[in-house]
Amino acid sequence: MTRVATDVGGTFTDLVYFETDPATGRQTIRTAKSDTTPPDFERGILDVLDKAGIALPTLKFFAHGTTLVINALTERKGVVTGLITTAGFRDVLEIGRGNRPAFFDVHYKKPEAFVPRALRREVGGRMTYRGEETATLDLAGLDTILADFRAAGVGAIAVCLLHAYANPAHERALLAAIRERWAKVPLVASHQITREWREYERTNTTVLSAYVQPIAERYLDRLEHSLGARGFGGQIYIMQSNCGVDSLAATKTIPITMVESGPASGVWAAAELGRAIGMPNVLALDIGGTTAKCALIEGGHVQIKTDYWIERSRTSAGYPIMVPVVDLVEIGNGGGSIAWVDDFGKLHVGPQSAGAMPGPAAYGRGGTRATTTDANLALGRINRDYFCGGEVVADMAAADAAMAEVAGQLGVAPIEAARGIVRIANNNMINALKMVSINRGHDPRDFTLVAFGGGGGMHAAALAMELGVRHVVIPRGAAVFSAWGMMMSDLRRDYFVTRLIELDVADPVAALAALVDEIGGQATAQFAAEAIAPERVAMQRLVKCRYQNQEHTVEVPLGAGAIDAAALAALVADFHTAYEREYTYRLAAPVEIVGLHLVAQAEIGKLDFLPLEVTGATLSAARKGRRTVDYAQDGVHDADIYDAALLEPGMAFDGPAIIEDSGTTIVVHAGQHVHIDRFGNTHIEVPQ
Repeated sequence: MTRVATDVGGTFTDLVYFETDPATGRQTIRTAKSDTTPPDFERGILDVLDKAGIALPTLKFFAHGTTLVINALTERKGVVTGLITTAGFRDVLEIGRGNRPAFFDVHYKKPEAFVPRALRREVGGRMTYRGEETATLDLAGLDTILADFRAAGVGAIAVCLLHAYANPAHERALLAAIRERWAKVPLVASHQITREWREYERTNTTVLSAYVQPIAERYLDRLEHSLGARGFGGQIYIMQSNCGVDSLAATKTIPITMVESGPASGVWAAAELGRAIGMPNVLALDIGGTTAKCALIEGGHVQIKTDYWIERSRTSAGYPIMVPVVDLVEIGNGGGSIAWVDDFGKLHVGPQSAGAMPGPAAYGRGGTRATTTDANLALGRINRDYFCGGEVVADMAAADAAMAEVAGQLGVAPIEAARGIVRIANNNMINALKMVSINRGHDPRDFTLVAFGGGGGMHAAALAMELGVRHVVIPRGAAVFSAWGMMMSDLRRDYFVTRLIELDVADPVAALAALVDEIGGQATAQFAAEAIAPERVAMQRLVKCRYQNQEHTVEVPLGAGAIDAAALAALVADFHTAYEREYTYRLAAPVEIVGLHLVAQAEIGKLDFLPLEVTGATLSAARKGRRTVDYAQDGVHDADIYDAALLEPGMAFDGPAIIEDSGTTIVVHAGQHVHIDRFGNTHIEVPQ
């Protein structure tokens, strides 16, 4: 079996290749990185395939993750979009929520809607929140609406009618009517994306999906054509934001589901690794060139939510996207994050990034501003003679000049500026890790920090010291670990459905069982339409509960057994426990069910972690020498330098040390102990 996965990031495009020889069972693994090539991202994919020497006709499985959707949204590169909604709800996008970050700022302006008011139109008709029709759908003005859309150059239409999550009949009828009048226009309706309530969130999600659909469809078409032109005849899967993959055809229909595909695959890989090494409680940290992402994994379970926002910051409320997304925190801190000094002489790192072009100053591509990578070079943490695995000659003159400029603005020596950049970058990442752990009632000391991406190993040990984490794991192939995650993912779909079930009314057990059967049947039918038999589909049931009349919910697992009175009582007890952990208290109040989250998965031959071959080599063979390394806040030390490619299972040593891989560098502080496990992962014990 031959498989490949590619992950397009903001700076690099990563690849993992896996092949099993059917005659001998021998397995071959290759990894590679190349520059990301916006706006023609498929060119970077072909570049990394060429770099790895992959023969596409031999492939049967191609998994792909991309930042295309999130980039199109944040850079406003989608198409002109029109919205058709229920009469009286034209201004939902602008009304939004009262969640402005500076509540008492009288000059605050809400984020501008993606659809201007002139392109937001209404049709008559009304459903109740229980899906009951109170007014028939009125399409009398549809011809005028579509004529106006054509004249305005609309490239996609979003349809979001009131309470369509409960009954989508009106939306389906409106879609059919539009198709009769304008067959080729890209068209998205809210019920195709989400069946949860909250009108603003549903409407905005539908609009954003329509906004990027033509862009994503063209990109995926180009990718499919480019691979096919080189002889690829296998199946293409697209990484989704819910830690699973989906078919190319399904993703083209609703591309908003891959808004966080790259980060999701890394979190899933961390969960799989935690289960493989017997450490299911994991803090996953992915530090790339542009951003750092972190998530908490408890008991091997990755939390998937639909409360996802883009562009939320201290100055903006952002925009909601109600699709299944891994519960993570993302900040603008990576290897390419730019250091800058504000008008008050205060040093900052990020969120601006040097990206792939020109990149950090040390890349020698014209970059003139100091980045985290330049600071790590100045401190000797990155080997200037083995920069980017020896593929790039570090332009130390440019890096030193960039660092000197920051130092001059601060009035300190360049080495002090470099230390400050690293310390601030670390502090930003610590705050993000606290947001997914301490802020949600979890003690980070109870978790293993799994750090990956090109910068994960550079900062992980220092972050663990600050948080009190005792154990750090840097995965083998950390620099391309997100691409690894795509190899380990199932074909997965998450179904979120709002359905109010009050537990103090007649027979709530029957109502819950009927809901589970209804959504389970829909999931089975959808998989069957793609030739996946029901026995291959595994389902996980989670119920969204709240105290009666409260606003928000807590998700509680519902066991796989029969739904009866005992199962319902256990669900309520688990809700009280989960609620208290998140909010520190529980109430003596009635509990009600708000909806169902059903996870349907079908295995498509995902890979497992493979033990690394032991040759009997000695640790001394992996030692490259020693050099002086500045550990920023932990002093200056003479560190042993190790070649990661020559480290084997069972090897162990103490810090201070630096482990150099072609795609990443692992910084080990004084007093920390390192050992290599049977899979080739690097474990760092952090004394407290």
